[in-house]
Amino acid sequence: MTDDYIKHKYAPILPSKDEWPVVKLSKGRKEFIKKVANASKDRVIEQTGGNMDILKEELETTLYREKLRIKQNPWAVDPDDEFEFWNKVKSVLVQLSAESSIPNAQKKKKYIEILDDITMRYAEEIASNFQHTHYKLTRSVVTFGFARLLNAARVKGIKSIFSNQFSLQDKIQIIGETDQLRNLASKGTIVMVPTHFSNLDSILIGWIISVLGLPPFIYGAGLNLFNIQIFAYFMNSLGAYKVDRRKKNLIYLETLKNYSSESIQFGVHSLFFPGGTRSRSGKIESKLKLGLLSTAVEAQRANYQKGQQGSGGKIFIVPVTINYHFVLEAPSLIKEHLSLTGQERYYQESDEFSTSYKISKFLVKFFTKGSDISVSIGKAMDVLGNYVDTEGRSLDKNGRIIETRDYFISNGIVSEDTQREEEYTNQLGRRIVEEFHIINRVFSSHLVAFTAFQIIKKQNRKLDLFNLLRLPEEDIAIPYEFFKEECQRVLNRIMEIRQDGKVHVAPHLKRDIDSIIEHGLSNVGMYHAKRPLVKSKEGNIETQDLNLLYFYHNRLDGYGLEKLF
Repeated sequence: MTDDYIKHKYAPILPSKDEWPVVKLSKGRKEFIKKVANASKDRVIEQTGGNMDILKEELETTLYREKLRIKQNPWAVDPDDEFEFWNKVKSVLVQLSAESSIPNAQKKKKYIEILDDITMRYAEEIASNFQHTHYKLTRSVVTFGFARLLNAARVKGIKSIFSNQFSLQDKIQIIGETDQLRNLASKGTIVMVPTHFSNLDSILIGWIISVLGLPPFIYGAGLNLFNIQIFAYFMNSLGAYKVDRRKKNLIYLETLKNYSSESIQFGVHSLFFPGGTRSRSGKIESKLKLGLLSTAVEAQRANYQKGQQGSGGKIFIVPVTINYHFVLEAPSLIKEHLSLTGQERYYQESDEFSTSYKISKFLVKFFTKGSDISVSIGKAMDVLGNYVDTEGRSLDKNGRIIETRDYFISNGIVSEDTQREEEYTNQLGRRIVEEFHIINRVFSSHLVAFTAFQIIKKQNRKLDLFNLLRLPEEDIAIPYEFFKEECQRVLNRIMEIRQDGKVHVAPHLKRDIDSIIEHGLSNVGMYHAKRPLVKSKEGNIETQDLNLLYFYHNRLDGYGLEKLF
């Protein structure tokens, strides 16, 4: 697939740059931030029932958590006035508590003023600094940089970095419902929901959106990714807004949700990772964080309340799976997952991209490995999880057209119903998980890792997971012929699932089984110092790291394949 073909096939068919909703939003950034802050303030007051004592308690809880964050887990990207701001909040709260002579009505007013200051601060921190004048340049730089790294990997010699012999499409395959996505982007608002495995995902999805000829999406990116000024420039130019996963207090979460909801209502195409953060286990997300997802449901109801029936009124949910042979961060991710399994406790969000050196090292190492990536675009759905047709009309299970608006009506009018919308969000979450598994693309690396781990597990039936992972790697050896037979059995079942339309497979899985195994072994965990799977001199299949093998095995969790063992 040549670059000229890509440019022709995915030539922009959407409004000009000045008409992009994200451009209009950036031009009215101050007003929009104020709107988000006010909406967040009102929502917090609503959730406290207007009770002054509950509001005071929420403010004190926020203050305590923020002071703890500043002390225990500071980041370079944090504002310089963090300490001063929260000390000021503390001073006012202490003063209000000490002054018994102040009337309750006046105290409540003061508490609301503090709340207003906090929501404004959060909204300003979250908001994207998208600049449409920089977007084209940034897109070109990112594409050039990716392509040069790719050519350096594929073509030997110093001149390779300037070579045009290979394009990004040689390494990154875009499959699935690309035409529907492009078509619907001009008929309503897209909310793209990808799987999340690597720090590379945000940059990769930004490039995919660009190459498909779509206008820029806003998307939530971890605040730690903005540590480096030049990287922050690129992220802002590509439409990123900032998400600080260290902040778990109600006021911040409400501000984040309102930023997303108001943006979608504005008609800005949006992207967020419904898993909340990178998959620590290596599994496709099965339990989604519903906070941001609920903002799409809320925005759809709000659009219907405003009477938006035409362009911009309908919201489309588009699942996306990102498929890698290996994840650079896998060792730290699986270690974190295993340390947290079975217990809910605090851990520090790892700040792996804290320097430009680490960012550069990450990208260079990724692109200098000859491993493929595929991005699968799923069928678009409405906010209830129903598929939509090419015109954006919702379809029931029998393919009949239904009206989404009817599901938000009570007593003859579109109205807000928190409990109802919560159920719709749960329903949408379940549908996204189903679609993730359907559009997932099985690679040879997934096959060999799954099969090997299941064999080891079967040979040690009496051991639970943690004791199994403590087995000495040097004592594990699987005879190749036996491994080959088991891989074939698993592959046969995968092909049956594919026939039922429940999964996709990479083209290399249609080779003979020996070639598939060789391909899988050469790609699975190819960067890691300790490889999850290797073929020994004696011809046996061995592992150098059971934890990593477990991580890559988990990609095929959810298909019932373990029943084969």
